[in-house]
Amino acid sequence: MTTPTVTQALILAGGQATRMRPYTDDAPKAMVPVAGAPIIGYQLTLLAQHGVKNVIISGGYKAEMIKEYVGDGDRFGLTAEYAIEPEPLGRGGGLKYAAKALDDGPFYVLNGDVITTVDLNDLAHYHAQHDGAVTVALSPYRSNWGVADLDGDCIRGFIQSPELPYWINAGIYVFNPHVVALLPDKGDHENSTFPQLAEEGQLIGYRLTGYWRGVDTVKDVLEASKEVRATGALLPEEFRTTDIDT
Repeated sequence: MTTPTVTQALILAGGQATRMRPYTDDAPKAMVPVAGAPIIGYQLTLLAQHGVKNVIISGGYKAEMIKEYVGDGDRFGLTAEYAIEPEPLGRGGGLKYAAKALDDGPFYVLNGDVITTVDLNDLAHYHAQHDGAVTVALSPYRSNWGVADLDGDCIRGFIQSPELPYWINAGIYVFNPHVVALLPDKGDHENSTFPQLAEEGQLIGYRLTGYWRGVDTVKDVLEASKEVRATGALLPEEFRTTDIDT
């Protein structure tokens, strides 16, 4: 593993995630268990493994559950602090509000619904080498449907959930600190700040390798749990809140 160049991070964990009900009826999205452990547990473990020392967790809906699980972050090997939105601010507004607590320097940002084994230090070095304002990790786009294998008008078979020749936003970023001032006070940075940076050639894409799963629906929770068990990426029992078959 390469030497850490980014040692602080921000996790966007304020969303209610209505598409993940009933999991989120009584818990924030980041606390939904995947193979027994909350999503945020996987993220904090990944950050600590890559040398991150300080994490700000941007919370809103039922943030007290995240606080109870994470605490001061010591058991994960880092320091966790909290920025609780006074009202729903959207992803961009929540990011801007929480980033005020960070030191002056580059920082990782993770959406609160992704599980991955990406090499964050490699991402940070890539960011530094390309001299952009924000680097966005990209994952291959995998179809949710079977794709017909055609020979003229004849169907020869179906390819289930193939990877297509497109790249999607993986919800993992490296930000330079000056970008915080460009974020909206309320709303989504992907509708305002990112298009502006793209026009200026300051939005860089990093094609990630390794495991990645966005957990956005009930189906995603079930599939991610199977994948984590199959790959042996289970978190230790001390970080679990339910049985690993959950």
